[in-house]
Amino acid sequence: MKKILCISNLKKDYLTKKNIVNALDNINISVNKEDFITIVGPSGCGKSTLLSIIGNLENKSSGNITFSNKNIKVGYMFQEDALFPWLTVYENCILGLKIKKENNKANLKYVKDLLTKYGLKNFINHHPNELSGGMKQRVSWLVKNTKKCFKSIFYYSKWVV
Repeated sequence: MKKILCISNLKKDYLTKKNIVNALDNINISVNKEDFITIVGPSGCGKSTLLSIIGNLENKSSGNITFSNKNIKVGYMFQEDALFPWLTVYENCILGLKIKKENNKANLKYVKDLLTKYGLKNFINHHPNELSGGMKQRVSWLVKNTKKCFKSIFYYSKWVV
């Protein structure tokens, strides 16, 4: 199988006023196309740090991260939803399109189709506080993926798909 991600000798240290905290040390992972990877460990062991580094949200201290394709896009799903509570499900989903001035009929229809596909059609006018935790996660994912051409390695909290 083709390798799509290779991590070698990854290290992450955090500097505090008193000392250096080692969050990750000598992490080595290879991910092949169509692999399903689960990152499991106790609270504070570095799972989210690892995903933040892979998603380019945080810098590594040392080591290498190599993707097979330079055009690959990495999406990261935070453990907590990042929805605006005063907006409806639909308004949250189209906010990025509005900001980019890409809220044309085709894209708005696509968002509605995605809401239907992911079981949220009957909740488009609801606010986040009216949704279950799983529904909020689906809406958060849709907020980040309203572009038809989105292709990525997708990170969901502590799960890598």
